[in-house]
Amino acid sequence: MQDLVVVGAGPYGLSIASHAAAAGLQPRVFGRPMAAWRDGMPPGMFLKSEPWASNLSDPKSAFGLAAYATTKGVQARHGVPLPVGFFASYGLWFAANAAPPVEERTVTAVRPRAGGGFEVTVDDGDGGGGETFLARTVVLAVGVRPFADVPGPLRALPPERVSHSVDHADLTRFKGMDVTVVGAGQAALETATLLAEQGTAVRVVARSRDLNWNTIPPPLERPFGDAARAPHTGLGCGWRNWLYARTPGLFHRLPTSTRARVFTSALGPAGAWWLRARFEPAVEVRLGESVAAAAPAGGRVRLDLVSTRGSVDSVTTDHVIAATGFTPRLDRLGLLDERLRRRLRTVGGSAAPDTDTVFETSHPGLFVTGLLSAPSFGPSMRFVFGATYTAGRVVRGVRRRLGTGSRDTRPGELREILPAGAAPVNWMERF
Repeated sequence: MQDLVVVGAGPYGLSIASHAAAAGLQPRVFGRPMAAWRDGMPPGMFLKSEPWASNLSDPKSAFGLAAYATTKGVQARHGVPLPVGFFASYGLWFAANAAPPVEERTVTAVRPRAGGGFEVTVDDGDGGGGETFLARTVVLAVGVRPFADVPGPLRALPPERVSHSVDHADLTRFKGMDVTVVGAGQAALETATLLAEQGTAVRVVARSRDLNWNTIPPPLERPFGDAARAPHTGLGCGWRNWLYARTPGLFHRLPTSTRARVFTSALGPAGAWWLRARFEPAVEVRLGESVAAAAPAGGRVRLDLVSTRGSVDSVTTDHVIAATGFTPRLDRLGLLDERLRRRLRTVGGSAAPDTDTVFETSHPGLFVTGLLSAPSFGPSMRFVFGATYTAGRVVRGVRRRLGTGSRDTRPGELREILPAGAAPVNWMERF
């Protein structure tokens, strides 16, 4: 029986695997390393987060993004966006140097076992039937793809006419076409910009009355008063972001209804500051409108749009890309046994699993991370930044469940890896 299975090999899965191996465990890690970054983002996209807030986590903090940049003879500088492809390559370098080997196979089923533990089924992808084995603990680090949201009116469209922004590693198929992008966040605005820059006729439809744009980040070194008014954090400047970034343990202590509400409202859709000058002259925008109905129309799609004032208009387009975010719902986690999903305690009125302080769900031995844990620990878990807080905590919980931990095992530290010369900060270890 395996002690630990990690499902997923993105930033969270690789970070947890690195900490687990350092703790003397022998995890089996499944997935395609950095798959979402390699398969779901087209060339030309950039990281929205600052480079120093985009580290995967190893116990000695030796394999951060800046260290990888050094191996390439470049600097990961504050205020300079990095290409997504560079970040994906960094993740592969981390996997090769800081984590145990990853098995590039797909976990298709996780079932609870009478007497404790789990039965895990893995598909080899070659039609051979795969493998089923037993595991004492399972960590789900499945990323965001299973939780992609598509607005209800679009769901009945044929797949050749509608997709989600996460489905596209290459946008060139849309050259010479007319595309409508639904959404107002970075994915929507950057996807639309890339489409326009390749010659696609594109419009953005958003229910908000205005687009929000992040401001240019101030220098890391600032006068004390400026820094005190709006401190830097891995989620952006400001005291509210500071609380989300540095006190997820305190967030976890809030009532579940409050956590669920804050999760759905905090850090709403916004575009990166560096995208605005490219977007505004190139993309048609229809604000204050929502898709009320969608139907095939002569090989294209007719969208009925209703405004906040109640007026209705229609648009005909070749394809609709829903850049409408992700919602962590247990019913979308098809690999997890249905009866187990129904039994898990959830956060407030949401369909996301509730966890304890070490990310363990109400079913012993089952841990969740990333977006699935965001309603429990706050908005930082929606970003790579949250992997540093998560990894050590999860391994602590796994060791406790296996009986190999101890009372004085240090919890995972919430640490921001800053550029050279800036000291890392550890916060709220008691939480």
